[in-house]
Amino acid sequence: MSFLVNPFTRSSRAGDAWFPAGTASSYPNVDDSTRVAEQRKCLDKYTPGCRIFHVPREDSSKAVEVAIDDWKDSLSGDAKDQVMVFQYKGKFVAINHECPHSSYPLSKGTPFDIEDFGVVLSSGITCPQHDWSFDLHTGKSDRGSYKLLVWEIQQRPTADRQGETDIWVRRKQKIG
Repeated sequence: MSFLVNPFTRSSRAGDAWFPAGTASSYPNVDDSTRVAEQRKCLDKYTPGCRIFHVPREDSSKAVEVAIDDWKDSLSGDAKDQVMVFQYKGKFVAINHECPHSSYPLSKGTPFDIEDFGVVLSSGITCPQHDWSFDLHTGKSDRGSYKLLVWEIQQRPTADRQGETDIWVRRKQKIG
């Protein structure tokens, strides 16, 4: 009996599906003065600066929002499958919630600009557990070979409200 495998067929990509993460206006604009999860005024009420979603590897479309304080709760799923979405200085960012070095929640971290002679080159986040930093766009760490998983993010027009946009997130596609 021979077992033939077609190298041109793809496995299911449900784990790479886009999922909605809310409207853009529901995210406060985070700056580098405090932790990402700090409460900020947004739409006339105080909300955390980020949102956390548990995203099952098998099917990203089944993503559910997790309360920031419940990120380690077993009912919230594996912390390695959580994504943190926030707006930093007007740009939306989606990264793994857990620090790849110390498994500490990056929602307790502080974002910052990566500058060279006053020119902003990129932005990063510092994990308060051991003071390691990661680039928010490449995922590279400031030391060691640890890499933060950066997710893809899109702003799409909202179907029911003129001028409003929805935030959509998915795992970054692997090429090749």
